[in-house]
Amino acid sequence: MKIGCPKEIKPQEFRVGMTPDAAREAVNGGHEVLIETKAGLGAGFADADYVAAGARIVDTAEEVFAKADMIVKVKEPQAVERKRLREGQVLFTYLHLAPDPEQTKDLLASGATCIAYETVTDDRGGLPLLAPMSEVAGRLAPQVGAWTLQKANGGRGVLLGGVPGVSPAKVLVIGGGVVGTHAAKVAAGMGADVTVLDRSINRLRYLDDVFGGQFKNAYASAGNTITLAREADLIIGAVLIPGAAAPKLISKAQLKELKPGAALVDVAIDQGGCFETSRATTHQDPIYEVDGIMHYCVANMPGAVARTSTQALGNATMPFMLALANKGWKKACADDRHLLNGLNVHAGKLTYDAVGTALGLPVISAAEALKI
Repeated sequence: MKIGCPKEIKPQEFRVGMTPDAAREAVNGGHEVLIETKAGLGAGFADADYVAAGARIVDTAEEVFAKADMIVKVKEPQAVERKRLREGQVLFTYLHLAPDPEQTKDLLASGATCIAYETVTDDRGGLPLLAPMSEVAGRLAPQVGAWTLQKANGGRGVLLGGVPGVSPAKVLVIGGGVVGTHAAKVAAGMGADVTVLDRSINRLRYLDDVFGGQFKNAYASAGNTITLAREADLIIGAVLIPGAAAPKLISKAQLKELKPGAALVDVAIDQGGCFETSRATTHQDPIYEVDGIMHYCVANMPGAVARTSTQALGNATMPFMLALANKGWKKACADDRHLLNGLNVHAGKLTYDAVGTALGLPVISAAEALKI
C-alpha cells in the first residue's frame, strides 16, 4: 500500500501524522511511505530522518493525496484537503464530526473511507487512540489555566499553589475520565485545592481509592456543579461522549455567578465545547473574555508540545495503521471490531450513530458498510 502523510495545515498545528519509527515499520512491512517535505519539522523530525527510515519525500501535499492509497494525519482535513480526497481512498485521522457539518458534508461527497482515531475502542471500553492526546491535554490544562489566571491575561491574579499564609487556588475539574484524571493530578501537584466531578459512582470510587489524598471528588449533579463552580478560580471542562457533541455544563447566564476573572479551560472544544460560551481558539490567540470570565478554548492543545504528542500518538496509532495497510481497510475492520468502531464515513454514507444524531443525518451501520 502507498501510505501518505501530508504536512498539517491547521493554524499552529505542529504535530505530524507519522513518526520516522512508524514509517520504518510500514516500509519494513513492504509498503511505500510518502512524506510531504518538512511535514515533521514542527515535531523535531527532519526529512533526513524519514529518508533514513526508508520513506520517500515529496514536494507537495497535492502529490501525497494524489498518489497515496491511505492518508495518515493528525487533525481533521481542512477544506482544501477535503477537496483532494477521492473515492476509494482511506483517511485515518482525528475527525470530530459531530460539531462540524461542513467537514461531514465534504467527506461524504468525497467517496473516501474515513476512520476516526477518536472512536476506535478497546476491550476495556476505552478509546486507545484518543487517550494519549487526552493525557497530554489533561496535563496541559492546569498549566494553561494557571497562565490564563495571571492578571496580565485578564485573570484573577491567583497563583495556583498559593504561598505560605495564602490559600491555593480552587480548581474544579468537570469529568473524571482520562483528561480529568490527568488534569487533577497535575493541578494537585502544583499545590491547588482540586475537586473532580463525575456522574459515574464507580469512577468516583476509583478516583477516591487511587487519589483520595491528592484531590476531592463529588457527584456531577447540576446543583453540585454550579455550587462548586461559584467557588472555583479555575474550571477545567473534561467531559466526553464518544463521537458526540459535548454537553453544555455551564450556561452563559451562569457566568455572572462565577468569580470575576475566573478561568475556564475547555478541553472538550474539539467536540463543540462543554461551556455554552466556548468557541474554538488557536495557540496564537488562545483566550478571550465573556462577562468577566476568561476562556481558554484552543482546539489542538497537544499541538503546543508537538514532539511529545507526536510520539505518544504514533505509538498508539501504529498497530492500527499497519493493520489497515497489511490487510486493506475492509479485512482489518472485519477482523477487529474496535477498529470498525472507528469507521465514520464510507462511500458517501455516514456510519457512526452519534454523528448522525448530532447532525440530523441518516446513518448505516459500520457492519453494513463493509458490504458496500
